[in-house]
Amino acid sequence: MDLKYPIGEFECPEVITPDHIYKWISDIEELPEKLSNLVSDFTEAKLETCYREGGWTARQVIHHIHDSHHNGYIRFKWALTENKPLIKAYNQQSWAELFDTKSAPICLSLNVISALHAKWVYFLKGLSAQDLAKTFIHPEGNVNISLVEDIGIYAWHGDHHLAHLKIIADF
Repeated sequence: MDLKYPIGEFECPEVITPDHIYKWISDIEELPEKLSNLVSDFTEAKLETCYREGGWTARQVIHHIHDSHHNGYIRFKWALTENKPLIKAYNQQSWAELFDTKSAPICLSLNVISALHAKWVYFLKGLSAQDLAKTFIHPEGNVNISLVEDIGIYAWHGDHHLAHLKIIADF
């Protein structure tokens, strides 16, 4: 098993169908409960366990999901209110090294992830095909990303880190 990418890297289908969109939004909707159920019995020792050498601890992964998905939600808003905005990237590794990411109780991020995903899913379900076609520019590589593709990216991202936490759970 590839510990860095236990479910593989995200591969966007050439043609994104309504079934893809429905599945991805369902994945985003279900992540908070899956995440909370998985880590509910994690001890402090488990929370300080890395899923691979050089990887983040369970605590860092949980707080990273919050940070990433919070940024993701804002990117959707920018894309719908600005014309192909250049979004602000953030240094994920540096954020993962901040004191709160390394020490804060996980309930702080779990609670926000639950609320954020509920609002995000409500928002996503209301987007039209025209909305989903809107794009933003990611500065890392100057890549143009459509909102419909980004739904898939964030669905994958949640499952990707859920797989990391499952590795830790199985230790």
